[in-house]
Amino acid sequence: MPRKAREKSESGNYHIILRGINKQIIFEDEEDNTKFLQTLNEYKDKSGYKIYGYCLMGNHAHILLQEVEEGIETIMRRIGSSYVYWYNWKYKRCGHLFQDRYKSEPIENESYFLTVLRYIHQNPVKAGITKNIESYKWSSYNKFIDKEGIADIDFVLKIFDSNREKAIEKFKTYHKEINDEKCLDIEEKRRSTDDEAIEVIKRICNLKSCLEIQKIDQHTRDKYLKRLKEEGLSTRQITRLTGISRGIVLKS
Repeated sequence: MPRKAREKSESGNYHIILRGINKQIIFEDEEDNTKFLQTLNEYKDKSGYKIYGYCLMGNHAHILLQEVEEGIETIMRRIGSSYVYWYNWKYKRCGHLFQDRYKSEPIENESYFLTVLRYIHQNPVKAGITKNIESYKWSSYNKFIDKEGIADIDFVLKIFDSNREKAIEKFKTYHKEINDEKCLDIEEKRRSTDDEAIEVIKRICNLKSCLEIQKIDQHTRDKYLKRLKEEGLSTRQITRLTGISRGIVLKS
């Protein structure tokens, strides 16, 4: 069945989700998050787009951007190829990292633009990762407050008020509003605690102890490791609980 044509935005504004293949973690540590943001910033000049918001969420990323010079397909191909090349080099792996087709939705009016921006920033709270937006390091929310980072904040703040200080206060108030807004997203499983992950490992691998996976033949072990990642367990968590090296988990 042919793919449905991607819906184009007349305004050039898009809410984009870039997701790891098979729900794989694409941001293992702080260096990965930092590198991805550096990549976004690097191609702002090369591709001529504007970034209005973002949130990096372990196995996927939300981005709110506007295409100006190059089209969205070219922009995402540049960003994805650059980050994957670096990621594969770092973790000594090869092959695809991102799900083959990013998800996107066009944004054609100011009201929905602000709704999407708030939805992106509230993502870590709704996912149960943090209790408040301000404490999450890998979103653009705090960049609107401290004026540092890669987000083009002036455009957004002027929507709230022409006075910068008033705009920031209105921006913060808007983001604290409780809502049940639904925007483009993926089905995301809540991150497992170590106790929960231990039970997942024992169930999937049919083991009495997580460490027993070290005694399993390589083919079977790698098959189990792949399934564990598909269940949403991070590489770091699997490594910590099974004693299997990080490199083996990443390659499985």
